[in-house]
Amino acid sequence: MRVAIADRDPEVIAFLKGVVEHMGHRAAVFHSGMNLLTQLQRDTFDLLILSWNLPDRSCTDLLRWTADNLTVPPAIMVITTGTDAADMAKALHAGADDCLPIPENRDMLEARIAALLRRSAHRVVQPLHPQQFGRYCFDRQSESLSFDGNPIVLTSKEFALALLFFQNAQRALSRAYILDAVWHSVAGLPSRTLDMHVSRIRSKLRLRPENGYALLTLFGFGYRLERFER
Repeated sequence: MRVAIADRDPEVIAFLKGVVEHMGHRAAVFHSGMNLLTQLQRDTFDLLILSWNLPDRSCTDLLRWTADNLTVPPAIMVITTGTDAADMAKALHAGADDCLPIPENRDMLEARIAALLRRSAHRVVQPLHPQQFGRYCFDRQSESLSFDGNPIVLTSKEFALALLFFQNAQRALSRAYILDAVWHSVAGLPSRTLDMHVSRIRSKLRLRPENGYALLTLFGFGYRLERFER
């Protein structure tokens, strides 16, 4: 999973980054609220860890911006340097999912991060039994897909990419996020690889509104699978 960390204190950043990476997630570091806000307009994260005391933008402003501008906001944890209950309450009222003083216990912080990601609405458990999305049925065990019971032949990467879109329907996914999730950001991967796979998925799955789903290109950002009621 991809985690954004915004704080002005290098020691705090190093601590948080170490915890996130120890858990097996990717960490992106931002030293100001403005830098984070700019990146949120072109990238996707599963979790934001925000300092209550950012140098240029108030934490409450960032929380409100994510709620107002992101279709599916990521889980958000706010970190404070003290135990002021009033500040923690403000963060929670402004939209934070969790708020806590910087913990000295790494195990506790890992547990809170894991709990947030589990509760996050867009986190999808990967069940082994087939998953039905409208007229599409995905079977992870056999990496097979069918439409109205008719099989659709896909490569392993095409199957992984299609499942990622369906499990995150209505959510804008950045190119970086998709490449991380499906290709694990393989060095030297041609820039057109993702676009070619998306084109094949659109064609093979016949992703059109009349079939319940359409895959939209978000220019300069990535893609979003739209769901249509029939």
